[in-house]
Amino acid sequence: MSEEVKLSKVEFLKAESRQLRGTIAEELDPGLECFSEGNANLLKHHGTYQQDNRDTRSGGKSYMMMVRSRIPGGALTASDLLTELDLCDEFGNGTLRITSRQGLQLHGVLKNDLKATIRAINERTTLTTLGACGDVNRNVMACPAPFRNDPVRDQMQRLAQELANHFAPKSTGYREIWLQDSEGCETKVAEFKPVDEPIYGERYLPRKWKMGIALPDDNCVDVLTYDLGLAAIPENGRITGYNVYVGGGQGMKPAQKNTFPAVGRKLAFAAPDQVIAVIEAVVKCWRDHGNRADRSQARIKYLLRDWGFEKFAAEVAKYYGQPLTPPHPVEITDVSDHIGWFEQGDGKLFLGINVDNGRIKDEGSLRLKTGLRALLRRFPQPIRLTALQGLILCDIEPQDRPEIDSILAEHGIKGADELTLLRRYAISCPALPTCGLSVTDSERVMPGVVDALEVELQKHDMIGERIAVHMTGCPNGCARPYTPDIGLVGKARGKYTLYLGGNPLGTRVGFIYQDLVPLEDIAKTVSPLLGYFKAERQGAESFGDFCARKGLEDLQAFVAKMN
Repeated sequence: MSEEVKLSKVEFLKAESRQLRGTIAEELDPGLECFSEGNANLLKHHGTYQQDNRDTRSGGKSYMMMVRSRIPGGALTASDLLTELDLCDEFGNGTLRITSRQGLQLHGVLKNDLKATIRAINERTTLTTLGACGDVNRNVMACPAPFRNDPVRDQMQRLAQELANHFAPKSTGYREIWLQDSEGCETKVAEFKPVDEPIYGERYLPRKWKMGIALPDDNCVDVLTYDLGLAAIPENGRITGYNVYVGGGQGMKPAQKNTFPAVGRKLAFAAPDQVIAVIEAVVKCWRDHGNRADRSQARIKYLLRDWGFEKFAAEVAKYYGQPLTPPHPVEITDVSDHIGWFEQGDGKLFLGINVDNGRIKDEGSLRLKTGLRALLRRFPQPIRLTALQGLILCDIEPQDRPEIDSILAEHGIKGADELTLLRRYAISCPALPTCGLSVTDSERVMPGVVDALEVELQKHDMIGERIAVHMTGCPNGCARPYTPDIGLVGKARGKYTLYLGGNPLGTRVGFIYQDLVPLEDIAKTVSPLLGYFKAERQGAESFGDFCARKGLEDLQAFVAKMN
């Protein structure tokens, strides 16, 4: 990068941080109420965000930490999940959250408990928080379905782990700060000696980097919404290679017209023995040429816009050292939520369990947290987390199914046949009261939104329709709200921008149908369009496909005639 290029203050912070150490160790001092702005930024690379309770902010900020575990492919053990449930009681707010990117988050961790929490995750589980956030590669997603008669899914899971290891930061600061005793940590920090960061360099990446791996007929992890996505091309029970997509991204700022959500475009086809090298070439190209002056422009989708796709592809080929192979013609065609009972393919079963908004807690008749503890203590099976904030219990013996169903029912946990597809495909971000970027609620109000939409679907005799609804408390798009059938993006307190025209497959960005829709009006705003969809849909098209085909003006004209 040219020295004449103006850099943002975050770039100087990273370069001067002694490979992400900053003065984090010193600011762990229990006498300090919170971390400084600079260290709070560096802490993201260690898997934690400094937050405060915005419900009580009028009385002064009440600081706390969110701690995120990085879980490639969403794969963890029963012991891992049980331990995280214990940690949410020991150090957090009593709840555990499954993220929309197959991770786990502890909320409400006090600053003075942060080191003990991160240390416990590393020592008592197979997980880590390193690289779960920050300007590095974040959690690598992969289809979680454990079909054993098809080695393709296992190959995808292995690649997710390989990519996570390959793109993990090499800095030893994480171990020194969190996993050594205080005296040792201070000594190591004082004697800082840099290690080689061959992929990231001294400033790491311009911003966060997200990747995922899916199948063309099951894009369950939304690979087109990330900086880089891989669509595996299977033939005769093995993966022959991957279509590499680049340039996806959900974040935007409505006030800045040069920001936008995007879905990825096919860049190349990469054989299994080439794919990591191709991805590294893409990452290094963006590392060297991405915008480091304006963080709102620091995503690969904006480099593609500025350069054009052909120039970008040619530059990646230079980093790769040879021409890129043209992509395979296959397209993404379907998606599954993997909820319910399935034959695993080896004589065993797996069970996908829906978790509304990913929040594992006991509330009213739904004792999800207690039920999962009882289930996993009795049946300590491997776990997979889904991109729709659910979880999968793997390797179940068929004779255990009745007892498992009984445990679930006893704790009010509903099976797939007791839930609408609308509810199963709905996700949200945490938003208020903890997220510092949120402008309104998301997770706390999403159950009511789904309830109200279910009422409207019932009115139209469409309760069995698969319609994906994603909600976020701000335009940053953590729950991928720009690509489903219905997207709800927080715009002001209690008001949302309503997007239509995406689909459950995540292959298209929707359009703004109406801005500043009050929370209580969301369902009744959508309802007449559901009736229109039922009357004029073509074949098996989805609600989002219907809205995209009709377009904004046609939908508005129809509703105007109704009024």
